[in-house]
Amino acid sequence: MVHWVRAAALVAVLGAMPAVGAMAQTVRWAASGDPNTMDPHSQNVGTVTMVLQQIYDPLIHRDRDLSLTPGLATAWRQVEPSRWRFTLRQGVRFHDGQGFGPEDVVFSITRALQPTSNFGIYVDTIAKVEAVDAQTVDIITKAPDPILPNKLASVFMMSKAWSEANNAARPQNTRAREEMVTTRNTNGTGAYRLATREPDVRTVLVRNPAWWGWQVEGNTGNVAEIVFRPIASDATRIAALLSGEVDFVLDPPLQDLNRLRAAPGVKVVEGPEVRTIFLAFDTAREELLYSDVKGRNPFRDLRVRQALYQAIDIQAIHRTTMRGQSVVTGTLIPEQVNGYAKSEDVRLPFDAARARALLAEAGYPQGFSVTLDCPNNRYINDEQICQNIAAMWSRAGVRTAVKAQPLAPFFAQIQRDDTSVYLLGWGVPTLDALYSFQSLLATRNGAQGDGIWNYGGYSNPRMDALIQRMKVESGEARKATIREALQLYREDLPHIPLHHQMIPWAMRSTVTIPHMANNQPYFRWAMAGAQ
Repeated sequence: MVHWVRAAALVAVLGAMPAVGAMAQTVRWAASGDPNTMDPHSQNVGTVTMVLQQIYDPLIHRDRDLSLTPGLATAWRQVEPSRWRFTLRQGVRFHDGQGFGPEDVVFSITRALQPTSNFGIYVDTIAKVEAVDAQTVDIITKAPDPILPNKLASVFMMSKAWSEANNAARPQNTRAREEMVTTRNTNGTGAYRLATREPDVRTVLVRNPAWWGWQVEGNTGNVAEIVFRPIASDATRIAALLSGEVDFVLDPPLQDLNRLRAAPGVKVVEGPEVRTIFLAFDTAREELLYSDVKGRNPFRDLRVRQALYQAIDIQAIHRTTMRGQSVVTGTLIPEQVNGYAKSEDVRLPFDAARARALLAEAGYPQGFSVTLDCPNNRYINDEQICQNIAAMWSRAGVRTAVKAQPLAPFFAQIQRDDTSVYLLGWGVPTLDALYSFQSLLATRNGAQGDGIWNYGGYSNPRMDALIQRMKVESGEARKATIREALQLYREDLPHIPLHHQMIPWAMRSTVTIPHMANNQPYFRWAMAGAQ
């Protein structure tokens, strides 16, 4: 196993700080949830990637406006319709001192394609990865993939030698609750390296003075140490910020924002997130789990799905639960995502009487019972949203119990297909509609990427055909295909879209971290202390 000596690492960090700018600082960071792994290809979840993107680099980075910028690749181009060529950055080393090379790119992409990976959505179109020479890699796709660079910005590069030496040639299987070296250890090329990892207690990262990126314009952060603590209690998390016990809270509760804005020494920064909150139904089973309905599945009937949609007073949730900090939506993707169509962003109206009539028409005049699965520390006010919806559904005749649990057991449960209906939030790191449609709505067929987060089992051949077209089309033809898929989404109601999140961050006034629409703090740009 790899263990980093914190004291020695800090000495190296402090000695390597630039002569200009503020003195090296520690930032103490808190959020409600903790990463459930340190494996960079296991769980494609924001709570994991927010830590790992400090440690690992992809071939292509994202800039402050989420545009693509060079990472471990300094250049890339499409040399043939199905062949992309990447020029690798020279002189890069992993945290254990080994050099980065083309064999690591081949290994990392191959690893992300393994069945235990949750990152197949980014690499599923890849047929082969070829090491051309010491600084060149070619990626050959099964068909033309116009957005491959967008996808590769989310695939972290690992050391082939380190992974194989530590029996980590494939990603950790979190569904089976597997433990392996990568559960708690890392070896990246990134701006920070893992010093200590105590799950659900704290994670300490220290600055990597040898990171290639410190020589790149714009990476001027002065943070030498990051101490991350999961603090599940909203009240405790905010008290820690106000007392100076922590410096940065990623997810301040909405009800505390005005108090934080007025507090001396604290500031709030906010903006829209590229994330949609929605409810997904089990439409696959013949008999619904966790219900008093036997021998059939009400959610396979469009009228029932529409009834539950129209039973939700989304404006009440926006006004009270979200305190105005949400963007109500009737579609799958936010406005910032390529393919968004305003004409398709229209909700069915709230109509409780219509909901009851639809249930009766579908054969459920007395309603039925169901369990709504929900995380309680992943999205803004997630459990409260579920409790409100449960009350609305119960008034319409669908007696709803809420099962709320922390994100790790919640994700483990739905990934076992052990659910009837669940709340999920979906970010779009590629900023392209295909990512959402392919992950959430493609029929699960065993292929990496297709339906990888479709735990309701939705399947529609027409939707599948549209998704396959999205993968290879470009220009106006692709735009029209995405719009047709958005229309089908509104017609078929595989989900009930609720809102896009607004994301406030709260921090001490001496800390500056650029606010990002992907809700990921990038500490390579962060400044702390007197500025």
